[in-house]
Amino acid sequence: MTSRVLSDTGILTGRSLRHILRSPDTIITTAVTPIALMLLFVYVLGGAIDTGSDESYIDYMLPGILLITIASGVAYTAYRLFLDLQGGIFERFQSMPIARSSVLWGHVLMSLIANLVSVAIVTGVALLMGFRTGASPAAWLAVTGILVLFNLALTWIAVIAGLSAKTVDGASAFSYPLIFLPFISSAFVPTASMPGPVAWFAEHQPVTSVVDTVRDLFAERPVGDDFWIALVWLAGILLVAYAAAVACYRRKFN
Repeated sequence: MTSRVLSDTGILTGRSLRHILRSPDTIITTAVTPIALMLLFVYVLGGAIDTGSDESYIDYMLPGILLITIASGVAYTAYRLFLDLQGGIFERFQSMPIARSSVLWGHVLMSLIANLVSVAIVTGVALLMGFRTGASPAAWLAVTGILVLFNLALTWIAVIAGLSAKTVDGASAFSYPLIFLPFISSAFVPTASMPGPVAWFAEHQPVTSVVDTVRDLFAERPVGDDFWIALVWLAGILLVAYAAAVACYRRKFN
């Protein structure tokens, strides 16, 4: 049974990836906005921002840019899922002897692979712009793990949007608040510089703990409690979003 699920998931993931290979501009478009933001903040606004540390501004803000890259990319998952629903492919899958869970996981793994490619492109541009880190292989592995968990959590939210939306625009519009969230966090400026209520929200929302953890890993600093707070946030969001997405799928097709 397990081997069948893995096999079906692999086949459907390959199907979803072929859509991207036929239009690689999807990944390029996903990377364009974060790269434009990097250029804007580093070369236009960065000189006026006091981060309270000696690290360069590109080093300070890259973790937030990576999260925006992922938030931008998951919108494509909701979009593709909505198109599959409208095209009747889900009904066709229901009549085939395939594992039901593989239908959604194919889209989720496609999102993960495509977004990791986009993150690699953005990181490469950041290196050209002066980003430097002495992070060990273990730290890079930890950063990758956190970004994967962040991607999975947001992608399952995207699955809910794709299954529930009434229009194409509605399927992808859910990502706008997710893209905006890093701006009200420690991603671009220290939270201490914000007005009281905004600072409180920024300090207690999940993006700040994720950004601070990734930043500390890149800077070879102890991660402290932020690491565990980030894991709890991401694991909790992932579990709730996964359960809600599966329930939404069953209501539609059972």
